[in-house]
Amino acid sequence: MGIAIRRAGERDRADVVRLLDEAFLNDPVSSWVFPDEGHRRSTHGALMEAFLDLALSQGFVDITEDGTAVALWWSVPAGEDEGEGKDESEGEDGEEGPAQLREAVDPDNARIEEIGRMTGEAHPTDRAHQYLHMIGVSPERQGEGLGSALIEAVLERCDREGLHAYLEASNSRSRELYRRLGFHFTGNTIDLPDGPHLWPMWREPRLFAMDCGNTG
Repeated sequence: MGIAIRRAGERDRADVVRLLDEAFLNDPVSSWVFPDEGHRRSTHGALMEAFLDLALSQGFVDITEDGTAVALWWSVPAGEDEGEGKDESEGEDGEEGPAQLREAVDPDNARIEEIGRMTGEAHPTDRAHQYLHMIGVSPERQGEGLGSALIEAVLERCDREGLHAYLEASNSRSRELYRRLGFHFTGNTIDLPDGPHLWPMWREPRLFAMDCGNTG
């Protein structure tokens, strides 16, 4: 039997935030953003909730029926710069998004704004795509294929509709998983100052690419 997946909404807010907080609390990137463990434990959930708000407003959220894995996607149109929290009041390039996110979550923490600007600068803007912003799995359920199932469900639609996909891998294990799913490293890492590296990865729609190869 396959893994049951559904679209999450406002009624799932508390469960999604709790899951993301649990899944990413000790992640190297979260540890870089919040180097003090005590402060991270008290503030990390607020950042996860802000990310959920962004996904609900700019894309969609998929969750397994049992609530143990969740994926946050943004639907990015061609020609639009990606930025944390971009909205129509921020101008064409969304430069105020990372600053607004910092102000809303942890005003004295410059790293929230810094990582938002760095990932935004690396994000491709020339083609419409689905952006996998975050995917979290309960620690006790990791390694069971839940994350792969969440991603594959969206990639199948991308292939049918000729849509590209994009993400940033944060470690070698996830990078290998994404490679198997058809993502390719774009060539330049995002190097957080005195912190971990992120690997931007891009995926061409497989059926679309196949059709193009058979034309003429």
